[in-house]
Parts: sequence; structure tokens; C-alpha cells
Amino acid sequence: MDIIIGAGVSGLSYAMFHGGDYVILEKDDTVGGYCRTTRRNGFVWDYSGHFFHFQDAHIKELLMAGITPDAMVNVDKCTRIKYNDRLIDFPFQKNIHQLDKNEFIDCLVDLFQSGGNDYQSFKEMLYAKFGKSIAEKFLIPYNTKLYATNLDNLDSNAMGRFFPYAEKEEIVRNFRHATNTSYNGSFVYPREGAIIYINQILRHINSKKIHTSSNVTAIDVNAKEVVLSNGLRLHYDRLISTMPFVRLLDRASVEYDPAVYSWNQVLVFNIGFDRKGTNITDHWLYFPDKEYCFYRVGFYDNILGSNRMSLYIELGFDKNAVINADNWLPRVLEDLKLAGIVDDNQKVVDYESIVMNPAYVHISESSRRDVAQKKEQLAELDIYSIGRYGSWTYCSIEDNIKEARELAKLNSQ
Repeated sequence: MDIIIGAGVSGLSYAMFHGGDYVILEKDDTVGGYCRTTRRNGFVWDYSGHFFHFQDAHIKELLMAGITPDAMVNVDKCTRIKYNDRLIDFPFQKNIHQLDKNEFIDCLVDLFQSGGNDYQSFKEMLYAKFGKSIAEKFLIPYNTKLYATNLDNLDSNAMGRFFPYAEKEEIVRNFRHATNTSYNGSFVYPREGAIIYINQILRHINSKKIHTSSNVTAIDVNAKEVVLSNGLRLHYDRLISTMPFVRLLDRASVEYDPAVYSWNQVLVFNIGFDRKGTNITDHWLYFPDKEYCFYRVGFYDNILGSNRMSLYIELGFDKNAVINADNWLPRVLEDLKLAGIVDDNQKVVDYESIVMNPAYVHISESSRRDVAQKKEQLAELDIYSIGRYGSWTYCSIEDNIKEARELAKLNSQ
């Protein structure tokens, strides 16, 4: 029997593709992991923004089967950066011509004086590819707020294809003909929230095989048993884990260097107001300035076309931070006004807060190497770790589904 730890996208997808004899253990009282939705008082909120960019035709067909076109919105992404008193189109490096003249010249000169491939860290890569001014005006302060760490601690390719690289010639061409394209220039979003995708996967799974409120506290690799918080022991032939990789190592009593593994936490506020606010039409805004406590604000109302403002607001914290959401709410509301997003006439109708821990893992050369070694070691014990946190990586939800599909195919041979 396969035991699957975690009823998020990765765990459910593995069960869907593999079938056979399995049981899914989920520590929370509901399924979905971070891909959940709250629908309350007329608002639709996710655990932060989940916007799908389908690249795999089979996965798209699988997740969209039975969903009517009017249940989805197709969105051409519009995002900007709050930089001083301006809103600059994203990505910053392709829109430096929107800065004032002196700053534009600084960025342009530094860009053409940049170069070389002698860099190791994420921060060094930013300086080498974009120059001092672009790096220090946006790329370094924003990503420092996001990851809540010194960017020298991250691998130069920590964000992989998700980082909006641009060559010098492309940046210059953008001065006249804007092509602010990136890996996710458009996306689809369900009107009822991201949980719709989870529900689509659940259509292919026997619900009796899913056990919520089942927290795995230990793994006996010799006896091939998982131990639950209530003391129950379950035998497995194969163990598929989607929990954060370090927690799997702890539960399986696998020795590792804690210094290799780091991550941030993200505090998310979903806030609904009684009316629309200022005339911001973006789908989300980026905030590199330390003046604002948040690094990103998203507008559900602009995505869904609703008549009341509905926001998600994200704040980054160190992995060891103790976060009290109630203490942060007044500051968030104050900074939303400071940024010109809400005004004194708007009233909060409803809100919720969520702490994502981990949120973004810190990918370094040592973490890549150690994860690969430990996953190989665990596979010899019939333990497989998958998913964004199970593989300790930066990826999309579709990537999670593809990884689960590949492992299910391998284990079915």
C-alpha cells in the first residue's frame, strides 16, 4: 500500500494518476493545502494569489473538464511597481524609461557597464546582469522583502524560469514598443476560487481513502510504518511525502545540517471593503520600499470584476519570527492608505489572516545538492518526496502536478 502524506495539489495528484491501493493522510481538517478558498460575505479569497498558466495540454484538459467557460476569467496580466510617487510597469528592468530623467540615465549607464558571468549568489547575479542602479532601486530591496533574507544566501538561479530576465537589447527596444512579457503574461482564474482545481482532482479520487486530521509525527523507516499523533501506526510499501522536506527528514530521523535549509514565512491578509477605492486597475502591485510593511498587494476585485474592493496583502518574515496577525492589521490598513490604495471612506466588511510557513524556500547550491542526495537516500527506503516543499524548490502548481504524474508513472511500472 502507498501512504501519501498531504492532501494538497501534489499528494492528490499522485493519488489521481497512480490509483491502486493507497491512503492519504492530511494533518489539517480539510484538503487543499495552500490551494484553498474562502467564500464569505460575497468575497472570494485564496491562500494568497493562485493564478494558473497552463503549459501542459493534458493537465489543462484534466483540470478544465466540466468547467464551463463562464466559470472562468481569462486575464491579460497588468501589474505595476509602486516606486516613490510613481507606478512603474513590471518588470522594472524593462521599464526604466518610465523613471525621471536622472534615474533613467543612471540605470541605463549602469546597465551597459554591467556584465560578466563571475557570480555565485542571487545578489551578485542581479548586479552582473542589470547593473548597480536597477539592482538597488528595485530588484534587491523587493526580493529582500519577499524572501526576508540576505540575497547573498540564495543561489544565482534560485527563481529559475520565474525570474523576468531581459537582455540589454530587449530592454532598449521596450523603450519604444512595450512588450512586458514574462512567463505568466496571461492567466486563468476560477470565479469561485482556486479550490475549484482541487475539486476537479477530487473527482478522480475515492474520498474514503482521504483521512483528514491525521498528523504524521514519526516515520519508522525500518518497520516501514508511519506514526500518527494519536499513536496509531500504519504500514506502507511506499511512502509519498509532500510535507516540507526538512520535516520529512526530522520524522524519518535522517541526519542533516540545519544550516543548509532556510525559508521565509508569509503573513497574508485577505480584506474585503464595502466599496471600490481609488482608480487602480492593476491585478497586483509590488512594493520595494521599506516604508510599506507589505511587498505585494493583489486585487481580486480587478481580476473578477466585482463591485467591492477585495485585496490580498503579503508580508515576508524570517522563518523564526513569531507572527501576531492582529498586531499587524492596523499597520497594514495604515500603509494601504499611505500607498493610495484605500481611502477614509472605505470600511472593512470582512477579513482573514493566514500564516504560510514555509512560504518561499531559500534555494542555495548547498540545499540543491543536499536535497538531491537525501532524496536518493530516501528512495532506497521506498520514500519519495515531491511537491514545492517536498522537493524544496520554486515551481508552479502545474509543475507539482507534472512531478506527481511522473512519479506515479514510475511507481506503476
